[in-house]
Amino acid sequence: MAPQLHVKTELNSEPPAPVPLASETGPKRPSLVRRWLREPLLHFLLAGALIFWTYELLNPAAVRTARVNQIVLTKDDLRQLAVHWLAQGRPPPTADEMRGLVEQRVHEEILFREAVALGLDKDDEIIKRRLAQKMDFLAADIAALQEPGDAELRGWYAQNSSRFALPARASFRHLYFSFDRPGAHDAAAAALDKIAGKPADAPEVATIADPFMFRDYYAERAPDQIAKEFGPDFAKAVFQVEPGAWRGPIRSGYGWHLVFVDTLEPGRVPAFEEVAPDVKSAWLDEKQLEIKRTALAAMQARYTVVVPPVETVDLGDLRIPQASIASTSMFPQ
Repeated sequence: MAPQLHVKTELNSEPPAPVPLASETGPKRPSLVRRWLREPLLHFLLAGALIFWTYELLNPAAVRTARVNQIVLTKDDLRQLAVHWLAQGRPPPTADEMRGLVEQRVHEEILFREAVALGLDKDDEIIKRRLAQKMDFLAADIAALQEPGDAELRGWYAQNSSRFALPARASFRHLYFSFDRPGAHDAAAAALDKIAGKPADAPEVATIADPFMFRDYYAERAPDQIAKEFGPDFAKAVFQVEPGAWRGPIRSGYGWHLVFVDTLEPGRVPAFEEVAPDVKSAWLDEKQLEIKRTALAAMQARYTVVVPPVETVDLGDLRIPQASIASTSMFPQ
């Protein structure tokens, strides 16, 4: 029988060291994260962000509309408007002219945005101004669809008849004495003594005056037409001349004139039947403008326009832009 082996294992008889309790080591300091989580300011910011996010989630259209329905023009935009103005050969714009340019720009922007909202830009590669014109054309089309009745046109004409008043008209012949002639006024007065009482087409009449570069006879001319050719003072004097005899001398921008007035027709308001087609055209034009103004006012009410005061924009150093000339060299300068 084999002898039994007895193995003796020696174990560590020392007990493990005790783990100290939290109460025995003292209180620990809270971490940085815990301190931030307890910060009231963070709670306020998180609550505000949550409210804003919830509102935008529930009202996406309102938030988007508030951002889109705002037209902002900067001082640089106003300067650009002034540059375009100067490029047309005009003097620097006044404050009132700048306000007019700003209003035109705002109206153009409003019409452009409304046109895009209507989908007029779909499949159309036209510039923004063209889109604004399309909105303008819509108003014109709406006005064109209206067909006024005879009674409506007559009532409108009764209130606007002065717009169709026919001006006074004169038919006259004249003899011209140039400023280049010494004593032109005295020569005209002497000639008047010779031809007084003679008809306008008497043979000796045409030989006593200087040649005139334009006409010798003018038929049925309105005051503004005569003023355009001879000046306002001459036109006024012609309509004060008694018809049927030579009168003068009357001064114009060219010299002195003797005038024989054949007929004078006083101004008058025509009957409706005489100008019915013109009345209808004017009525349609007025309706078109009225529709445009109403539509633009309704669209503009949906926008907030932000523009700096035109007086605060420095326009003193503006220069008319010069077109760049391409270099003919093969290499850049």
